Amino acid sequence: MSQILVTGGSGYVGTQLIAALLRAGRPVRATVHSAAREAGLRAAVRRGGADDAGLEVAVADLMADDGWKAAVAGCEEVHHVATPIPAAQPEDPDELVVRAREGTLRVLRAARDAGARRVVLTSSFAAVGYTPKPGAEFTEDDWTDPGTPGLAPYPRSKVIAERAAGHHSPGPGDCQVHGRSMCCALSCSTLRRLPQLARCGAPALVSTPGSGAARRRRGGSRGPGWGQADAQRRAPAHPSPRSSPLLSAPAAGSPGASGISSRRS
Repeated sequence: MSQILVTGGSGYVGTQLIAALLRAGRPVRATVHSAAREAGLRAAVRRGGADDAGLEVAVADLMADDGWKAAVAGCEEVHHVATPIPAAQPEDPDELVVRAREGTLRVLRAARDAGARRVVLTSSFAAVGYTPKPGAEFTEDDWTDPGTPGLAPYPRSKVIAERAAGHHSPGPGDCQVHGRSMCCALSCSTLRRLPQLARCGAPALVSTPGSGAARRRRGGSRGPGWGQADAQRRAPAHPSPRSSPLLSAPAAGSPGASGISSRRS
């Protein structure tokens, strides 16, 4: 049984997902951007009721190529959870946007080069419902407009990174994400206050997987509001690429058969 790679392993969603996978008997390799985070990650996983003996930790940064080849080696499945989320929004949106977009593409390229078959990207309602629209229901067809006046850097970074993952078309000589059969699914998320496994001093509001094709926001169309998610089911709701129909291998001749099939759930 090959390891599953989880990026952003020391964060709130990452620690919950790793603990859930380990409890299910799946070997996990997790990335952290600094070796100093390994001890905290292992302690968090144990607080989640999992044995960290099945966990391998690798160091890899979203803005550097170093470490990603080794991190993805031998992994058929990749859960890309890592994304920059600061305690306060920066004045320069590119502090988040560039890191989120380039980090996502770097992970996809590394997964492609390693022969990974499936990648799950942790999306966010921020990529779906932060542009006002009539009504209160959002579907896979909705996108936050990154040009929305007053849009904060974090939701802007999420939508740009997600669209880059689904529509990246590099020029000649560049790594081509769509060059091989690799199914890529997007697990959409809402915000929820969670039991805290990671103890790193960051805010306790984090992205957690929602459910269903349609996401609803409260309060009509005047603001994004918060979607609903069962905090105790957030990690299992992050699709398991081996078992979820969402991530089943694409049929021959389908769009996903020769490239990334980017679907949101």
